[in-house]
Amino acid sequence: MSELRTTLVQCDLRWEDPDANCRMLEETLGELDGDQTDLIVLPEMFATGFTMNSREMAEPMDESPTVAWLRNQAVQRGCVVTGSVAVVEGGDCFNRLVWARPDGSLVTYDKRHLFRMAGEHERYAMGHERVIVELKGFRILLSVCYDLRFPVWLRQQPAPGEHFEYDALLCIANWPAPRRHPWRVLLQARAVENLCPVIGVNRVGEDAKGLGYAGDSMLVDAKGEALIDEPRDLPFVKTGTLSLADLQAFREKFPAWRDADHFTLSDGVGD
Repeated sequence: MSELRTTLVQCDLRWEDPDANCRMLEETLGELDGDQTDLIVLPEMFATGFTMNSREMAEPMDESPTVAWLRNQAVQRGCVVTGSVAVVEGGDCFNRLVWARPDGSLVTYDKRHLFRMAGEHERYAMGHERVIVELKGFRILLSVCYDLRFPVWLRQQPAPGEHFEYDALLCIANWPAPRRHPWRVLLQARAVENLCPVIGVNRVGEDAKGLGYAGDSMLVDAKGEALIDEPRDLPFVKTGTLSLADLQAFREKFPAWRDADHFTLSDGVGD
């Protein structure tokens, strides 16, 4: 059975300075490559911080230097590299998670739930599609920050005749320190209710508005127990391994999925 080596990159971000952030991340990652990891996970808006200056900072998707950098890192390191980028496409700005593969191909997910308390819903367009990617035998559901608070959006929705839709949930964030407790609890809750590991990567430091970030990046197993947990507001790069065999054994031993409620997810989101 497959194993997925997952590297969490918890870092401080330079405000609205993509070049500086990309240089910092290259130095932080050092010689890390596909001999050591399968997946490198960067925080939400790793190039700019959680900027609401979308019209000034969002890069054209097909000409984005940051997206090109992400692709190049994946190719050069020989592993998947992912994080979200402020991009503009079709006249709309998106907080877009980019999943860059080592063959140079990209998969994208546009953040569905926009953080209205910061006015994100006024500056970025909402995504409409759930996206699942595959890596080393794991099917991984992609999500960004505020999505974590909405369990229906992230709930397993297996097709008829199947038991599970995905095998791991990934959530990248710029989640402020005053709400660090919900972040930690929700990462574990999403793991428990969906019987799957959760990969959660958050930033540290302080942004230009004086808002602090405590990190608390975690790799959580399907029982909600932490495999990686660094409850300190310091940068780190740490790799943990997920086992598909262990996951399947747990799901067979504790088949709560057999009693799950079936539902249909509508396209609408409240005003």
